[in-house]
Amino acid sequence: MTASPRLIIHVIYRLDVGGLENGLVNLINQLPEARFRHVILCLKGFNPEFAQRIRRADVTILDLNKKEGKDLRIYWKMWKIFRTMQPDIVHTRNLTSLLAQVPAWLCHVPRRIHGEHGWDMSDLAGNNRKHRWLRRLLLPLTHHIVALSPELARYLTHRVGVRQQKISQLCNGVDTTRFHPMTDHAPWPLPFPPAHCFIVGTVGRMQAVKNQTALVHAFIHLCRTLPSHDAARVRLVLIGDGPLRSVCQAMLEQAGLAEQAWLPGTRHDIPDILRCLSLFVLPSLAEGISNTLLEALASGVPVVATEVGGNPDLLTPGINGTLYRATQPEALATILQHYLENPDKLQHERENARQTALARFSLDQMIQHYQTLYEQS
Repeated sequence: MTASPRLIIHVIYRLDVGGLENGLVNLINQLPEARFRHVILCLKGFNPEFAQRIRRADVTILDLNKKEGKDLRIYWKMWKIFRTMQPDIVHTRNLTSLLAQVPAWLCHVPRRIHGEHGWDMSDLAGNNRKHRWLRRLLLPLTHHIVALSPELARYLTHRVGVRQQKISQLCNGVDTTRFHPMTDHAPWPLPFPPAHCFIVGTVGRMQAVKNQTALVHAFIHLCRTLPSHDAARVRLVLIGDGPLRSVCQAMLEQAGLAEQAWLPGTRHDIPDILRCLSLFVLPSLAEGISNTLLEALASGVPVVATEVGGNPDLLTPGINGTLYRATQPEALATILQHYLENPDKLQHERENARQTALARFSLDQMIQHYQTLYEQS
């Protein structure tokens, strides 16, 4: 007799555009339907357009409609959901959903998993004592913990006190079929001509932790210091929405460079856009394992990233990109100029970027790791 598929309830803050959410959607789409069923439990709503990326018709999305601040009633709601649905697995992600482990434990959910995906602007390096004590209190209720980067795994063992045997370090995977280098007759979604432009870009939520203003500062400085004929070639692409979008737009207008930049907000043709970039920049103040960094590599685009979180584990300087310290933003303009003036270096790293994604960060490897984790009793 064939065993019925295991029910997984994934608890997240909100289902919307983001690296964590993108990884969850990839996971749900790729795990075998005969083995797993899925419910996404959102504390604070979901974006219906983003939710359409889920290809399975049997996935339920529930919204707890959490109020701002403390809202203890959502834990009563969770308890009732877990009690009614009787999931085989509850998988929480990041600190915002960790408290869901309490009702899952009270309902005797057979397998309880928590994932640490990265830092928030309010606690860039895990130094917040309240957050550490909350993890120390609640993580013992879990059976297993997934850390997306070695840095997060070290934090959990050395500063929170989690046993190393309880932690798996599982990197995100990237769909190397969907994200691939530019081909002949591929669409060109940018408002700039493809010839002779040096296009620097990034993709992500335009919030303080992603630090897009540092990239805008570097872009402005680069354009002001280059000879006029080179400065005219440089373009900036910032994809994403959030409070920094208007700030970045104002900076560019004040510098007289708005016509050399494109800030269209949220886009749903990210693979097409990434393929057009000369260079991908990730100026974040904190990261776990960046999905967009992996997607850029798979698209054959070298990456310049801050030396934070999992970025040093993904990039090999001189091979597929460059690392710089987040505390030295002035270095970014110099790095961009070096790539502009050394096309051979750029081409060498373009070729290596794609090979890195194929060899180390395939989506199939990620799916197999999670399937093994979910099938453990």
